[in-house]
Amino acid sequence: MNNHTSSFSCNSPVHISSVEAVEFPGRNGYLRVKKTVDKALAGILLVLTSPIMLVAMVAVRISSHGATIYTQERVGRYGVPFRIYKIRSMFCHCENRSGPQWSKPGDPRVTLVGRFLRFTHIDELPQLVNVLRGEMSLVGPRPERPVFVEQLEKALPRYRERLTVPPGITGLAQVQLKPDTDLGSVASKLLCDLHYVQNISGWLDLQILVSTVFHLLGVPFPVLHWLFRVPAFRNLECTCADQPQELRDATVWAA
Repeated sequence: MNNHTSSFSCNSPVHISSVEAVEFPGRNGYLRVKKTVDKALAGILLVLTSPIMLVAMVAVRISSHGATIYTQERVGRYGVPFRIYKIRSMFCHCENRSGPQWSKPGDPRVTLVGRFLRFTHIDELPQLVNVLRGEMSLVGPRPERPVFVEQLEKALPRYRERLTVPPGITGLAQVQLKPDTDLGSVASKLLCDLHYVQNISGWLDLQILVSTVFHLLGVPFPVLHWLFRVPAFRNLECTCADQPQELRDATVWAA
């Protein structure tokens, strides 16, 4: 994380657990169906990808010291905290020196094996367990760490709205934008997250899931947008009139 957003203080996520839901007609009914479908698909995917995860865990174990599965506290729907599962891609206890921060290209904390796992997103596969536990969805805004949420809420007033749906393994932002590196990149992704929250549907989830598969295969987003009509970041608009300056400038930051 860059200097102007690195001084976070958040002892507990309790203070954000009273997030006010922004309700949209029919959304709760769809979310109940979505949860059932998510668990069914996550169970199938967990079985299919278990050999890949096993090989990855062995590689991590052989190449660096420490546990192969890494858990970290994240903020879920309505601000409820949960432990997210990942295959470890960084050196063990690396944040004891660096402190909490976003990873950037060339991050020295990432191991050699970890670079491959991150590039292929294999390190994210254990989050299928989070889906089975009902803590995450296959599609939704990516869950953030409590230590970052308080500062992001102050800098981006509508950041809280993304907590009104379950967090996801993939999302509208992930198939077209690069990983977070600074406040500008978070604002860009927030625009995608707000569009998803306001327009959540089975069709949008299917568009994102199919696009994720091709995204992992290296297909550029303009092609995905043309093939599957996935909403493009630069064309998004939020329905609320009080859209802050940070979101209006998001396209400029992403350029």
